[in-house]
Amino acid sequence: MTGALRVGTLLALLVLLLPAVSSAQGRPSLSASSAILIEPSSGEVIYARNAYTRHQIASTTKMMTALLLLENRSLTHQIRVANYSPGAAESTAGLIPGERLTSADMLRALLLASANEAAISIAVDVGGSQKNFVRMMNARAKLAGLKRTHFSNPDGLSGANNYSTARDLATLGVLLRENKFARDLVNRAKATLTSGKHRRVVENRNTLVGSVPWMNGIKTGHTSAAGYLLVGGAIRDGAELISVVMGEPSEAARNADTLKLMRYGLGRYHSVRVVSKGQRLASISVRGRAEDVQLIAGRSSEVIVRKSEPPTTVTAGLPSELVGPLAKGTRVGYLIVQRRGKNIDRVPLLTASAVAEPSLLFVIGGWLGPLAGGLIAFTLILFSARLILKRRRQRRPGRVQREPA
Repeated sequence: MTGALRVGTLLALLVLLLPAVSSAQGRPSLSASSAILIEPSSGEVIYARNAYTRHQIASTTKMMTALLLLENRSLTHQIRVANYSPGAAESTAGLIPGERLTSADMLRALLLASANEAAISIAVDVGGSQKNFVRMMNARAKLAGLKRTHFSNPDGLSGANNYSTARDLATLGVLLRENKFARDLVNRAKATLTSGKHRRVVENRNTLVGSVPWMNGIKTGHTSAAGYLLVGGAIRDGAELISVVMGEPSEAARNADTLKLMRYGLGRYHSVRVVSKGQRLASISVRGRAEDVQLIAGRSSEVIVRKSEPPTTVTAGLPSELVGPLAKGTRVGYLIVQRRGKNIDRVPLLTASAVAEPSLLFVIGGWLGPLAGGLIAFTLILFSARLILKRRRQRRPGRVQREPA
């Protein structure tokens, strides 16, 4: 472990031991010039400070570089390391110009070691040139709705025109983590590069990962102009949050503010199991049959909600009655899960058993219409009347015949 990373880890551990910021203490006090904390599944903003102010973003730029690589190349694709001469203070992974690494290893160097030569190599491979790759970066930013973001290079090392906001960086972090490989990668303290001319071990510059159990990403950044930045990820009790701090005066302040934000949010949210797969939720009548059919959940549903606001459910799309024949497991509607009146999940409602077709008597009645019903009723009444008369006659005493004198 390098000296800088060792110091960062120790600082993170010291911060971890500090008392947690409780909800009763209100909003955390930060040294960051801009910050945001969001709950990704709802997009709810839990905390914001100058969240829409433009700011230079340093190596958090590499989240977009990684996203474009993941969207345009396979993980086994071979990328040639571009000719690049890093400065003395630059972050690198020691890649050698001309050697070839897989996309997976380039991403390990890019997102953990924040290697600038990896960013340039990816840009040339995917875009054909850095200039064209930057065009791709800005086009992807527009597609993602990052309205206050502009890229001027793939590594974020320099450039006043390479900027974003805390809100946009949080959105970009959510996008990147939708990819499973990236999500797992940014939650590692170190990784081994097995392709190229020799094996290398790269360490995550985000020292909170590995030292704080519930921290799981995402990307650091630092230049003298931008200060210290961190797009952070955390998960606890099933609740996952994304934070961004920008313009921090030091790595220690960056880590401390990130943990303050995460504790502030994680104390308010949790994951709730709304329904379990196969759980009986409702029953519905069947045309032409006396018995109802049970409806069950087609899958489980777990949602993240504020601890003080449990989710609600309503049914949707259910017919007034079922008409058979229907196979067991047929979808006949949905259970809608709502948070604050907004739909956040939709669980299929399935038949727990097969639905029989209508009975023969019901079908015949349907064919003949209302007249048939009247005739059947009249026949039943007539039959009942005749039966009553017959029984009365049987009970009446018979006449006694007299013998002739």
